[in-house]
Amino acid sequence: MTRLLLERLRVRDLRNLSNVELEPASRVNVISGSNGHGKTSLLEAIYFAATSRSFRTSRVPELIRHGASVAFAGARFVETDSLLAPIAREQTAAIEGKTCTARIDGNKPATLAEFATRSPVIAFHPEELALSTGPAPGRRTLLDRLALFIDPASADHRARYTHALKARQQLLRRAVGGSLDSSDIEAFEHLCAHHGAALTRARAGAAAALELELLPAFRRIAAPDLTLSARFEPGGSADPVEAAAELQRRRPRDAHRPSAGFGPHRDDLGLYLDDHAARIVASQGQHRALTLALKAAETAAIAGARGLEPILLLDDVSSELDRDRTEALFTFLSLTRGQIFLTTTRRELIVTPGLDPSLRRDFHVDGGTLAHVG
Repeated sequence: MTRLLLERLRVRDLRNLSNVELEPASRVNVISGSNGHGKTSLLEAIYFAATSRSFRTSRVPELIRHGASVAFAGARFVETDSLLAPIAREQTAAIEGKTCTARIDGNKPATLAEFATRSPVIAFHPEELALSTGPAPGRRTLLDRLALFIDPASADHRARYTHALKARQQLLRRAVGGSLDSSDIEAFEHLCAHHGAALTRARAGAAAALELELLPAFRRIAAPDLTLSARFEPGGSADPVEAAAELQRRRPRDAHRPSAGFGPHRDDLGLYLDDHAARIVASQGQHRALTLALKAAETAAIAGARGLEPILLLDDVSSELDRDRTEALFTFLSLTRGQIFLTTTRRELIVTPGLDPSLRRDFHVDGGTLAHVG
């Protein structure tokens, strides 16, 4: 498997990072510091340079530092293979106002999806503990991230489906108590059915790839006597003809609902322990193990789809570490072969026995300033 490495990062005016440069180790990078001083912002800058997005907010203008007009992150990524010469590229992303500009070696990519999948980076942050306990949107987002690598067109289908669904709902509400040409509604239902079915198929493929990696990862991280099962639970149909017919049938009810009762906006990834819903029966420790297993599976599935071992960003891993959680975390890390960036307030907890010291670097962030430790 080819590995993706971040060789150098440059950050300007992103969150509270005014001017930061990072030259990391090829395996493990530990970033310590007090809360609010820029540890998470540094991971966010790596993610932004790789994807033109943030893992903390959908409103990327929030990345611009107070008092600045532009936020910038530039990264030199290298693909390394033992049999081939390394392949290097520069990726940059900048936000000015509400406009995001992304470049690969100075050239504009055909689509932002192409940019986001060129250098796979996976983030694991405390909010993702809700993957197994929270509502379906978080799990749909997980499937969509993976689908982007397996079927890049899925992002366009999702955007077009969302737009058409919103337009259909507005027309249905206007039609209540009045008259409206049904051909207008039918046109948007056709779009919903076409793009929704494609999105359903893409998510089903992503769920299958995820499940293949999830079960062995969970067995290693959690108790081996627990049986985990995961299955895609579609809210719509993979058949556009069936989807169109169902949307038409549901018009009277959907006109009085906040959203349609049928379609991929209601998809979910069902997670079950011993055939019981994990969100109900799992303990706190089992939920954490399941979340770690989901991230390990996402990493492995993207590596399989892209042929490139992703970079892993782990934020605030030591906030609630006890002996069992520490063991689960380091089992998780042993399942990954890529470069790791890890933030913590307790650097002394991050031990890497057996790792060549040259493969690890430690950094400290204080007031948005980064310094190498040791």
